[in-house]
Amino acid sequence: MTKNDIFSDVKINTTRQPELDVAKALPILFLPFVHVIIECTPEEGLLHGIPFLFDSIIGGPFSAPMFMFAMGIGLAYTSIRMYPSPFKRFVQLMGIGYALNICRFLIPYLLGFALTKDTGQYIDPLWYKVFGNDILQFAPLALLVMGLFLKRKLSKKAMFAIAFVMSLLGWMLNGTDFGNPALNTFMGYFVGTEQAEGFLISDWPLLNWLIVPVCGYIFGEYLLQVKEKKAFYLRILPVLLIPMIYFPLAIHFGTGMFMPGENAYYHAPTYELLIYICLCAGLMGVYYFLLRYIPEGLMRFFEKISRNITSFYCIHWVMISFSVSVFLYIRNGTQELPVSGSLLLSFVICALTAVIIYIKDGFKKKGKTADEK
Repeated sequence: MTKNDIFSDVKINTTRQPELDVAKALPILFLPFVHVIIECTPEEGLLHGIPFLFDSIIGGPFSAPMFMFAMGIGLAYTSIRMYPSPFKRFVQLMGIGYALNICRFLIPYLLGFALTKDTGQYIDPLWYKVFGNDILQFAPLALLVMGLFLKRKLSKKAMFAIAFVMSLLGWMLNGTDFGNPALNTFMGYFVGTEQAEGFLISDWPLLNWLIVPVCGYIFGEYLLQVKEKKAFYLRILPVLLIPMIYFPLAIHFGTGMFMPGENAYYHAPTYELLIYICLCAGLMGVYYFLLRYIPEGLMRFFEKISRNITSFYCIHWVMISFSVSVFLYIRNGTQELPVSGSLLLSFVICALTAVIIYIKDGFKKKGKTADEK
């Protein structure tokens, strides 16, 4: 089958893509398990067994990279309907990110301190928790830059070239200490800053990680022109060989993102980011071929969750923070739980979050019906 048999000259594949719903829903549904286990397991416990599975594998290459890749695909589909002001979207998402930090860190930590007077647990890390870079700070920065790319009408090759050079620069600057807590925190949004105190949160710095949503956007641009999806994904699937070979070797030798310390993952080098991109593209093909086996009811559930991933992310984190950092710590004097307890708490938080999503959507539909009347 030739390229002309697979692709159209115009954008024809513009409807909702169910494989993308699966790609977004699966990792977000696993996040409560990832985050609870990280919060409730000592560092040495994360090096093996179920905690290692959730922390380093499911919570590593299978989570954030797919969210970023899907964000890029979504931007490709949004841009055909006129992408809104990049700066307006930046302000909206950044506001959500800081609102989440207030709800999951500032309020529960101040409450915990008021009840315990434990400065080390609640006050010392508070600055970095509230103002440090997380996925909801990365996303608006990435969308702002990519929105500017679109306004400048850059080609796909130009966008990739810029993002690739930025990633190389970010790789070179990993581990930078600017010698000032506030400057380290601010610059951590852009490069992988580190400092000896260990409180700094510089997750997913823009320079390193922008290449992932950019490649997602490029993937989405091609997907928009696909007229034979089966043939398209059959050509994509072989890229899975790259992560399938790399990850077992990296796990065995403890290299790359599987080295000790969180920054081995968050401050990823360019070559690993390219491997994550291969994984994401290949998984899109896997999910496409699995669609025929997914019941209609489950597919509707995935679609609802995928439409609400920001809400799901925020809600589950607030629940974790209050239940683990406040209630569990004050009750037991520690956040640690056995694996069985962590899994049970994860399931409860995941289920409650999904229920809240359904209730929220129900209120939205009632509001729209009332407005129409």
